[in-house]
Amino acid sequence: MLRFDSQMLKEKMVDVLSIEGLNDVSIKHLTDSMISTSLRGTDSHGINLFPHYINAIRSGRISKTPAFNFVKGSNTTAILDADHAVGHHSGYVAMEYAVDLAKEHGMGSVAIKNSTHCGAVAYFCLLAAEQDCIGFAFTNADNLVKASNGRDSFFGTNPICFTAPLLGEAPLCHDMATSLVSWNKIRNYCMEDRTIPDHWAFNQNGNNVTNPHDARSLAPIGDYKGFGLGMMVDVLTSLLSNSPISKDIKPMFTSEIGEKRYIGQYVMVIDISKYIDIHLFKQLLQSMVDRIRVVEPLGNNPVLVPGDPEKLSTPERIKNGIPIDEVKYNEYLDISNIFSYCLIND
Repeated sequence: MLRFDSQMLKEKMVDVLSIEGLNDVSIKHLTDSMISTSLRGTDSHGINLFPHYINAIRSGRISKTPAFNFVKGSNTTAILDADHAVGHHSGYVAMEYAVDLAKEHGMGSVAIKNSTHCGAVAYFCLLAAEQDCIGFAFTNADNLVKASNGRDSFFGTNPICFTAPLLGEAPLCHDMATSLVSWNKIRNYCMEDRTIPDHWAFNQNGNNVTNPHDARSLAPIGDYKGFGLGMMVDVLTSLLSNSPISKDIKPMFTSEIGEKRYIGQYVMVIDISKYIDIHLFKQLLQSMVDRIRVVEPLGNNPVLVPGDPEKLSTPERIKNGIPIDEVKYNEYLDISNIFSYCLIND
């Protein structure tokens, strides 16, 4: 496994995206999100997607100079037409807007339509916690999750993210898909020709498979419960803004790369200070987190709270680099040889 120096990689990504003509603000959010997500250990939604984003920008799927348009629905609600911007950019802008609404009125929410893939929703959901608020963020995706007790897929992996500020450390962040694993994880197993556990995915007939090449749909978390959560996310991200539901979204990887996808997102913010003193809230949440971490473990690994693995990954990867497999590295070189200078030599 090769490793990229995170800072140098980001600089070279900026250079390449600038040459492609993407606007400066979108470049900032796209690169900030990819690097921070991979530093947190989630490469499937981080730097591994850079070659795909380049192709989407070149083909016109992603707008290089989007024109954002907010339509305010009330003191606490709005809809953002993202004009097919980089999803990381549209999500962040919507979260900023929702934070401003919450600071004035206690709560704020924005439904986003005409967006694109946004990577890890934690990127913009953490903004709420950094502003002493509770944040929620959601996005829909093309239908990859099998309907409970059905043969075919219906909803996407439809992630849910929750963030809140802690007293003495980075915010609490629970970022989860409503599928058991991500589709990118299946793709990684395909590239490595490795078998997958028989409860991860299903073939075209709805039967469990261990060969990742036969996978056509994913298992929802908790069977019908996870499927119901996926439906909840689609209601928020699709119906509130009259956007396509997961079943009607163009597939990310198998549709024509120039086709628009009309992704829907949704963010919601709660101003904690409108309920309780913010310092007291942080103390209470920190106490909860600390008590969880000292629960006696069953084995050698400690009990963790959501976001702990990411907090452990970040300093290690800043020091030792972000891992990249040879196949994905060659995709970077196909874009530009300048990425060869980003490797960390042993």
